[in-house]
Amino acid sequence: MSAPQQPKITVTPSPDFRENYANSVQVRVSVWDFQLFFGLASSDAPDEVTIRNHQAIFLSPQQAKALANLLSQNLAQYEQAFGQINLEPQNPNLPINFPQGPVN
Repeated sequence: MSAPQQPKITVTPSPDFRENYANSVQVRVSVWDFQLFFGLASSDAPDEVTIRNHQAIFLSPQQAKALANLLSQNLAQYEQAFGQINLEPQNPNLPINFPQGPVN
């Protein structure tokens, strides 16, 4: 018995496709889906952070797990090529001084 042939996949942008940058992601979970909220975090004062969400993406649990696996594999390859990624800024002279705590 031969394995089923994989379909040809064509990826094209839709007419309303757009690219955005996010330095903040919040995750909400329900029984039915994972909700990812992407935004821009900025700080005007050392004790204040403002997050402006600009996009919400809803994924099935299966797609969320597939995304987690894909990101994990790509992060491992990135770190192997370029070195370990630190989650907290190490440079005290950075213009944005985010409070220490969990990464969202």
